[in-house]
Amino acid sequence: MELKSYLNERLRLVDAALDRALPSEQTRPATIHKAMRYSLKAGGKRLRPILVLAACEAVGGRIKDALPSACAVEMVHTYSLIHDDLPAMDNDDFRRGKPTSHKVFGEGIAILAGDGLLTQAFEVIAQTKPQPRYPTAKFVLELARAGGSLELIAGQVEDLEGENRAVSFDDLRYIHERKTAALIRCCVRLGAMAGNATPAQLKAVTTYGHGLGVAFQIIDDILDCTATTEQLGKTAGKDAKANKATYPSLLGLEKSRAEAARWTESTLKAIARFGKAGEALRALADYLLKRTY
Repeated sequence: MELKSYLNERLRLVDAALDRALPSEQTRPATIHKAMRYSLKAGGKRLRPILVLAACEAVGGRIKDALPSACAVEMVHTYSLIHDDLPAMDNDDFRRGKPTSHKVFGEGIAILAGDGLLTQAFEVIAQTKPQPRYPTAKFVLELARAGGSLELIAGQVEDLEGENRAVSFDDLRYIHERKTAALIRCCVRLGAMAGNATPAQLKAVTTYGHGLGVAFQIIDDILDCTATTEQLGKTAGKDAKANKATYPSLLGLEKSRAEAARWTESTLKAIARFGKAGEALRALADYLLKRTY
């Protein structure tokens, strides 16, 4: 498949849906809606919502049924980035090539913008059309678990607590599996559920999403120490500056690349059953492994 065209088409579809899902910048109080839209519309590859749509297609579903989930996961992801960038956490000045939310709107509004996007995500996903195997409540529960204190937030907490101290390889994997892989796994599960996946299909995309999420974070760790700030759209080298445990710091660059390739291979095996319908999922896994920014 021609991945670039596929990504551009799906990105436009997601952006239009996100625009419809958020209050306008003129809606009172205007400041918070401007801040929410600023971070959500600041760019980015829209990887997570596109994975939702691709998983839905892989199991034979209609992408329009997956759009609420696609919008919801992008809102949760963006909220987490706004909060990650705050001075109390990673203290970053740039995100997606633009000044971070707190640099533009101040810390108070940035915190509230993240809160607003997280809450809006659940309003959106609660409007998901139920499927024969999956009532709407299942979609809400799936997103809540992935974004909660046992998954996404758990990874963020241990990532913060791991700064400036020795972290074992098992601890590092725990962080990656939660900080990044949990939401990516959630994306493909939500997409498959929106397509009324069979239990076997849901199990396959779950394995795919987990492996893809770990590989994605390993490559992110590599790029943090090999790419430039301009390429990344965020401050490069901040992991080393914060003395964070990463795959390169524990294994070195070459072994880290091999580890990312191993995880990617496992994802491709998991979705072999989908044949041509899984073409987008396969292309995305290969693209993410080979990305340079």
